[in-house]
Amino acid sequence: MTASYQHLALADVQPGMVLSDELLDVHGKVLLPQGTVLTAEMLALMPRHGVTALPIAQAEKSATELAAEHEKQRERIAHLFRLHDPDNGDDWAANALRRLVIQFRTGQEAA
Repeated sequence: MTASYQHLALADVQPGMVLSDELLDVHGKVLLPQGTVLTAEMLALMPRHGVTALPIAQAEKSATELAAEHEKQRERIAHLFRLHDPDNGDDWAANALRRLVIQFRTGQEAA
């Protein structure tokens, strides 16, 4: 499975989207291989095979888009931790939690 994917309900999938993993039917047989570009005809046949959701590959983001997304995450985290002073050494638990949440949300490695 690709690293960047999302499961979408069949109603939300559009022709031209790409499968991030092979698609199996209810019996475990491969219906479509990973990387298949979906067509309207393929999507119309999915209910017949019991498919209600699909793993869809997400497009890779540019460095600018990633930086903007990380900044948005940091702003959200700052809002969530607004009552805790990051410079207060006595509030070590909140500071540790803030640091871990930032690392998780921005994909940074632990220091």
